[in-house]
Amino acid sequence: MNVSIGGEGSAQQTGADHSVESKQEEPRTVTPRVEPRKNIAVLDGIRACAILLVMSFHVDLKTLNALWNQPRHLYASALANFGASGVNLFFLLSGFLLFLPYAKSLLFQAPWPSARQFYVKRVLRIVPAYYVTLFAVILIFDQSYLQPRRWNELGIFLSFFMDSSWLTFRQLDGPFWTLAIEWQFYMILPLLALGFLLVAKRLPTAPARRLLVMIGCCGVLIIWGMLLRVWGASPMAQHPSDIVTRVLVVLLYGITGKYIEEFAIGMIICLCCTYAWHPVYGALTRRRFERSSLFVGAIGLIILVFMAIWHFDYAHMRVPTFSFMDRFNPEYDLINELIISFGYGAFMFSVLFGPHWLQRIFSLKPLIWIGLISYGLYMWHMPFITMFRGQVLPHLAIQGPIRYFAHWLWLLLTAVPVAFLSYQFIEKPGTRLGARLTKRMQEKRLARAQRAKIVEPGSVETRSVEA
Repeated sequence: MNVSIGGEGSAQQTGADHSVESKQEEPRTVTPRVEPRKNIAVLDGIRACAILLVMSFHVDLKTLNALWNQPRHLYASALANFGASGVNLFFLLSGFLLFLPYAKSLLFQAPWPSARQFYVKRVLRIVPAYYVTLFAVILIFDQSYLQPRRWNELGIFLSFFMDSSWLTFRQLDGPFWTLAIEWQFYMILPLLALGFLLVAKRLPTAPARRLLVMIGCCGVLIIWGMLLRVWGASPMAQHPSDIVTRVLVVLLYGITGKYIEEFAIGMIICLCCTYAWHPVYGALTRRRFERSSLFVGAIGLIILVFMAIWHFDYAHMRVPTFSFMDRFNPEYDLINELIISFGYGAFMFSVLFGPHWLQRIFSLKPLIWIGLISYGLYMWHMPFITMFRGQVLPHLAIQGPIRYFAHWLWLLLTAVPVAFLSYQFIEKPGTRLGARLTKRMQEKRLARAQRAKIVEPGSVETRSVEA
């Protein structure tokens, strides 16, 4: 969310590609302060925060009362239970990173990215590690999925629609359902970008004008996502009576929505960054973003703290000082994900354009390393928590804080090595294979273009041959 949850390689890798293109096409006036590679590298650190939030949520969900008494420490408990929002941060990262090549084309008319190359890279980056994890979890924890009576559910897992059926939603491995959301976004992103391109072709070449209109297009996606949430909560979608409605629910909503509005917020940040990073057009905008970065980040953190308390008050236990929000509780399910995403979006913006000391925090090597293995950690941490609680913890006479920290020690000894092995021997080879295949595709496309130019009637090459 790479977070993507799986991500486009790593943020460093994506940033490197972006930086190389900039050096080829634009004047060499970019200072280290605004070099895209440096700024995007911090997203691996943000991804590490996202996976640590998700892991802490699952540990806290089972053991938080062992650490402290939740009713006595309402605000601390609210923050601790907010770790599930790491998923929202993953969605923002995916929207940002995967939209980068399209943003450059839409704003500055760079060559349009190949959809076929995009799909090849996505498949080889995401599918191998997911399938290995899926069947490993089945063999270790629940072999009943291999029996004919459960092949239907297995097929749903294999087709990345486990977010759309109660048979598979948060089953087998709890975090799997979000991989379906990510995968479905990957499938439609090139089509969404083509829609943006149709709009961009009607615009003048001025990048500033294009930026505003493209942000408006992302705003339309946010509205569309919210309308789908309203429809998904309606009786017609909750209790479909015909096959057409059932198919539409699977494709457009699933169980909790497709989160298109959150990906769109990541795309908006991507557009702003792509424009601001331009050494000519974006200089003034970049300075404005840098001056406002800490203020925007503070607003984002305030939003996140507010949502953490509201979430705890709404979903877990009453917070007396938050009773004034009770009147808004009926709208909570509709708007909470969007507000959380705005909070994380402001936080991402602050890190990307913030001062050096802030970027250095998210560029620490331990965080970068955790970000690189975050895909494997995301898939493997919950099965290992289940194993620990079912097979190890009953044999340990531990209580209180020791019980809580024992879960983290177990994950350090199990999930982290497995995630590293997954990254080293499945994810990295898949990424390299994808890079090789897409490079060959690009070379073949360039060769075809050159051949077409040579034989084009009236071309210089043709006239010289005829002479």
